[in-house]
Amino acid sequence: MVKISEFQIKDVVNVADGKRLGNIGDIEINLTTGKIDAVVISGSGRVLGFFGKDDDVVIPWKNIIKIGQDVILVRYRGSDEMLPSETEG
Repeated sequence: MVKISEFQIKDVVNVADGKRLGNIGDIEINLTTGKIDAVVISGSGRVLGFFGKDDDVVIPWKNIIKIGQDVILVRYRGSDEMLPSETEG
């Protein structure tokens, strides 16, 4: 079992380009199934989260590749590009 607090301290890294996306700030849970649908990476703010806060990044659970001790590896190409798994039936 993994606690949400343990998720929040792990760095989220995009395998498409190797960049660190941030840390998980929230999760989306399907109330019908009780399963996690997505993780939300909070946008970085300039001053205590105010003034110029970036948009949150939502990573569908199916795009999480590996959860390691220190990092979470994900597939993410931005909101304007579809991932190959999303274009397939």
